[in-house]
Amino acid sequence: MSLEEGGTPLVGAPFLSERTGCDVYLKVEGANPTGSFKDRGMTVAVSAALEEGAKAVVCASTGNTAASAAAYAARAGLRGVVIVPEGKIATGKLAQALMHGARVIALRGNFDQALELVRELAKRHPIALVNSVNDYRIEGQKTGAFEVCEELGEAPDVLCIPVGNAGNVTAWWRGFQEDGVRPRLHGYQAAGAAPLVEGAPVEQPETVASAIRIGNPARWEDAMSAFTGSRGEVRAVTDEEILEAYSLLGSREGVFCEPASAASVAGLLRYGAEGRVVCVLTGHGLKDPQTAMNRAASVIPCEPDIEQVETAVMGGG
Repeated sequence: MSLEEGGTPLVGAPFLSERTGCDVYLKVEGANPTGSFKDRGMTVAVSAALEEGAKAVVCASTGNTAASAAAYAARAGLRGVVIVPEGKIATGKLAQALMHGARVIALRGNFDQALELVRELAKRHPIALVNSVNDYRIEGQKTGAFEVCEELGEAPDVLCIPVGNAGNVTAWWRGFQEDGVRPRLHGYQAAGAAPLVEGAPVEQPETVASAIRIGNPARWEDAMSAFTGSRGEVRAVTDEEILEAYSLLGSREGVFCEPASAASVAGLLRYGAEGRVVCVLTGHGLKDPQTAMNRAASVIPCEPDIEQVETAVMGGG
């Protein structure tokens, strides 16, 4: 079950390179079919579910997994069911899941509770669980590492990546290991949802970066093994730093990503790195249009008169 995912752009970042003293590239995963990196793993997980005779797929999600699971379930002719934290999913992602025909359930709880419940549900019924606890997801997502090495001609020195449920950093490390390379992995969590940094689960995670608003990552041990094995690190960045990087990417690099994606750049700007650096931008900016509108400059009203248009365009008055 494929929507021709993968093969996303690796874009040079001249402004970030000059500012950080590194050779910075952006892996734009928002160019995948449903606008996030989740498609790499979902194509494999849903294909496996179909082969194994599942009639439905289910996931807990902060948004991107819901959109991706719904799309690939629709493609496969399977029923898609997603459970999201009520009021905690970005508008663009909710719209996607609904338009792909998924049954969307708003849980009066957080993501970690949702994941616990869908795991129990999958034990009771012949439903395929397609969260990143499903190893097929990791097998698909590791292809990002292969692509970066192919596009650069070698491995980067450092990979900067946002960390939420920790499936993606686990997958990238698996890919690099299979490719025989060991770049340093620098993972970044939002300060209000940083269990790996704090060393304990966060009961009520909060951050503007909804995609990484997770207090107890399912791939905790795998992620920590990746950071240790790569001689890397996992650190926290504030919402203010995330939003600053988010705006900078749009205004200076011409790349529009969702807030959680900008955590990788926020971490690079705050903590630095050396050599050739790839920042993974996990999802497209249109996933969360409300944050963009809240952050951007106002629209300028104008009457259909040349003098008024001229004033508006030239910035006078």
